Amino acid sequence: MKLSLLTINVHKGFSALNKRFVLPELRDSVHDTGADIIFLQEVVGQNLRKAGKCFGWPSAPQHEYMTEKSGFSHAYCKNAVYTAGHHGNAILSRFPILHSEKLDISTNRVEKRGMLYARVALPEGKPPLHCFCLHLGLLSFSRGKQLTRICEYIRRVVPDTEPVIVAGDFNEWRRNRQDELETRLLMKDAGLELYGRKLRTFPSRTPVFPLDRIYTRGFRILKAQVLNKGPWRDLSDHAAFFAEAMYDWAPGKL
Repeated sequence: MKLSLLTINVHKGFSALNKRFVLPELRDSVHDTGADIIFLQEVVGQNLRKAGKCFGWPSAPQHEYMTEKSGFSHAYCKNAVYTAGHHGNAILSRFPILHSEKLDISTNRVEKRGMLYARVALPEGKPPLHCFCLHLGLLSFSRGKQLTRICEYIRRVVPDTEPVIVAGDFNEWRRNRQDELETRLLMKDAGLELYGRKLRTFPSRTPVFPLDRIYTRGFRILKAQVLNKGPWRDLSDHAAFFAEAMYDWAPGKL
């Protein structure tokens, strides 16, 4: 079984430098990739101020708007809450989402960060797929604490014999830095597994830093690609990261 995966920080539906509202274009581009599971960060659940001023602002939350064409299941968690509304992470899935919950990974009062967990039902009698969408902090110290908390959570809720995908905005600019997903959970970065390096996604037009990543356990990576050309050129300040993975699970062992 092959799965297509996509992660992108959607920048609240605006292009780089907030020049244009591009959510309709972004929805079409995401749909056109054929991705089975999509991990979104900085997706707006509600913003009353923007809704009153921005032409084309959808009446539904952005993650629900993104699924109107596909009919995908979806889950959302608030990270930042403010007077006009809130934004956070979302997971969109071609397959049913059986359960979802949020883990608050904030380490200070200024940066509100979260991780969204969704347990997804796969076909053909396969065990559930455990999906985690995260958005880590800007400070190295914060990211270290957050990854420790995330690894402890994954170890607690995910059986060792079931497949896992962790994706999102890691805000990690150091290209060769190994994090705890690799060292403690032995997960594999999609770009590193295929090309021997972590792929650069930020800033979107001329990527320099590998901020956006997809990690897997129980899969073999077939394709890893940064999407920042053609229709993707100015759909966010981050480029999208697309991967194809072959399900590689054997009963009782990963």
